[in-house]
Amino acid sequence: MVSEYDFWLLDLDGTLVDVEPAYVHGVFDEVGARMGREFTDREAEVVWHGLGGERNEQLAEWGVDVERFWETFHEVEDPQARAEHTYLYDDADFVADLDRPVGVVTHCQEYLTDPVLDRLDIRDWFDTVVCCDEEIGWKPDPGPVELAMRDLGVAHDGNHTADSRRAGVLVGDGPHDIGAAWNAGLDGIHVERHDPHRRGQCVLGDYRVEAFTDLPELHPQQSSD
Repeated sequence: MVSEYDFWLLDLDGTLVDVEPAYVHGVFDEVGARMGREFTDREAEVVWHGLGGERNEQLAEWGVDVERFWETFHEVEDPQARAEHTYLYDDADFVADLDRPVGVVTHCQEYLTDPVLDRLDIRDWFDTVVCCDEEIGWKPDPGPVELAMRDLGVAHDGNHTADSRRAGVLVGDGPHDIGAAWNAGLDGIHVERHDPHRRGQCVLGDYRVEAFTDLPELHPQQSSD
């Protein structure tokens, strides 16, 4: 099914790459120390990976000052240290062989994304890299996806036919990725890097896989209607 799409867009963190747990826990230990509020390992993983859904809502539910948390978090995070503790998923190397336009649409900011792409030597896999921000928008807003499509020079009408390739697809590990795909008129592939019970919810998608190596055997999920 890889050849069915004219272009591919992918989320980065949690989809193609991830960060060693020790680094995540270390960051949250320091953030907690500065805020006077300890974060458990489970809480750190929930926020880092977005396992509980929208991060700000989850933080607020815990009684954490959201604005102060992110200010402190960004003070603590070091781009080079994060890059040194970031690894590429073994199944992600198929992206290097895609013979069509490929882009990244990520919530990771440019100052964090660039060191990761350079250290893992995967920058040349992508024809565009879009880092979401307040101006561009945040997934599931279609704005970042539409910007990536403009950068790639691709067009689509969102229509599928049995005899033609579908326009494009966005792959991600979270519900906001699938939402962004659908809002932009693309198919959405959810790659589940976490046990759904650990996530606490089931993420829908046009396709759902546990690894990219499952792609050739994919079948669309059945509707419950």
